[in-house]
Amino acid sequence: MNEALLRSLTPSVLGILVRRGAGFAAAEDAVQDALVEAVRVWPAAEPRDPKGWLVTVAWRKFLDVARADAARRRREDLVDEEPAPEAAHAADDTLQLYFLCAHPSLTPSSAVALTLRAVGGLTTRQIAQAYLVPEATMAQRISRAKRTVSGVRFDQPGDVATVLRVLYLVFNEGYSGEVDVAAEAIRLTRQLSAAFDHPEVAGLLALMLLHHARRAARTAPDGSLVPLAEQDRGRWDTELIAEGVEILQAALARDRLGEFQAQAAIAALHADAPTAEETDWVQIVEWYDELAHLTDSPVVRLNRAVAVGEADGPRAGLAALMVLDDSLPRYAAVSAYLHERDGDPATAARLYAEAAQQAPNLAERDHLTRQAARLNARRR
Repeated sequence: MNEALLRSLTPSVLGILVRRGAGFAAAEDAVQDALVEAVRVWPAAEPRDPKGWLVTVAWRKFLDVARADAARRRREDLVDEEPAPEAAHAADDTLQLYFLCAHPSLTPSSAVALTLRAVGGLTTRQIAQAYLVPEATMAQRISRAKRTVSGVRFDQPGDVATVLRVLYLVFNEGYSGEVDVAAEAIRLTRQLSAAFDHPEVAGLLALMLLHHARRAARTAPDGSLVPLAEQDRGRWDTELIAEGVEILQAALARDRLGEFQAQAAIAALHADAPTAEETDWVQIVEWYDELAHLTDSPVVRLNRAVAVGEADGPRAGLAALMVLDDSLPRYAAVSAYLHERDGDPATAARLYAEAAQQAPNLAERDHLTRQAARLNARRR
């Protein structure tokens, strides 16, 4: 059974059903039923036209439900004849599904879950595992999301910025469960990039590839976090880095700068440095200035303070930090790092301990706790 093939066909099959007039929720249910049927039948005899087979079976299952539901008798005009399998609009259908799943009426978590289900072809159980929540909880979340978008016209223009934001959230979800969510986000962004010619789509894909290239070096054998400066750069994936840089350069050449291209440029500068000491921090600060102009994000300005501390010294970094709200996530961790570099281990230790209490996950909390313990041990 070619599971990858099934997942790749899911969005275009779903798109065809919706374009024919099926409601999103009913179409998605029908496609899932067809996928179950494919798992049962295909091992014995895989069809010559897998997509056409899925469209036919899914459409029939949708019609079966439509006929059986008295409240949906108005759909009976759809059953007069069965349209032939379609392929010509596959790319457009998939693209519209991205926009539909990233509809502004959905919460970010619901949009991510629906994207993984409808476009990614993941099961509810797989998505629940990735989010570390019970399957029943995820099923309810997806059902609510499907009901929300069921009344949205399929031909409405979408907002690519919202789609990219959802894919970025998918990428940042982590690596829990049997499906690597970060790798899945890359697969979906590649798919979007093939269907939609936009420099920010390319920028996001480049950013994902450049970050993913460092994945193997981010954790020690015991699972603890390894900071960027301490990572074994020999473990970085040079092929992914080269691909990401090539995609980024082509996007930047179009002179339509966006936030994901700017983030990717920063990631590329880190990837280009043979050692941490050779990092071009001056240029990174310049890119953070561009990014701050594009987004006006306090988180970007927080990261910029770190870069300023590396480029111009820790006191310059602390000065850049002082103008920001100290309630920002990771503010205490950044302040601790800059105070340590400025020769103030006592303040740094206190701030590392404070940051550990605010850490969003166990791995980060353990890392910050160890940093505080390291500095406290030196003072004894």
